[in-house]
Amino acid sequence: MVRTESTMLTLGTPAPDFALPNVDGNVVKLSDFAGKPVLVMFICNHCPFVKHLASALAEFGREYQKNGLAIVAINANDVANYPDDAPDMMAAESRQRGYTFPYLYDASQDVAREYRAACTPDFFLFDKDHKLAYRGQFDDTRPTRISSGVYDSSKNMPTGADLRRAADAVLAGRSVPEPHYPSVGCNIKWKAGNAPAYFGG
Repeated sequence: MVRTESTMLTLGTPAPDFALPNVDGNVVKLSDFAGKPVLVMFICNHCPFVKHLASALAEFGREYQKNGLAIVAINANDVANYPDDAPDMMAAESRQRGYTFPYLYDASQDVAREYRAACTPDFFLFDKDHKLAYRGQFDDTRPTRISSGVYDSSKNMPTGADLRRAADAVLAGRSVPEPHYPSVGCNIKWKAGNAPAYFGG
């Protein structure tokens, strides 16, 4: 695991287009959310930073989808080397966590590169015109490393405070005050030769 921060894409950037398969087999496109604010999240199954907030993320999804926010999660990891993130495992993860938002698979990793996604989790919140309004962390909590591969979240429970403030502002038609703090997590697992220049590849 390489501890990695968000690239902090420039505010106002138009949302890059995508058309990706969901865990239910249907293709989900950015255009499906025309006229609605949309949150694009890059997550995966195995990353301890995602596991740390997965339950809170599911709760956030249930609440904010009802409030009018479109939400999609995208997994772009190299599943040949990280089989826990394979599409069938994504479907199981989505059911287990109670995700109510689409969980999409970016096999080519092209969408992750277009968004300049760097880590899991990485959050990109766009307004109703699909211009970037917020990028950064879910909140300032992180899992505590106990030993190699073992993490604990019980003493540092996630709240989603940063993303909730941002989503509330966007849904109200307001800008999201800065500063925006970068998300931190595992690096996206790029396929051999596929790491983008912004990642050092």
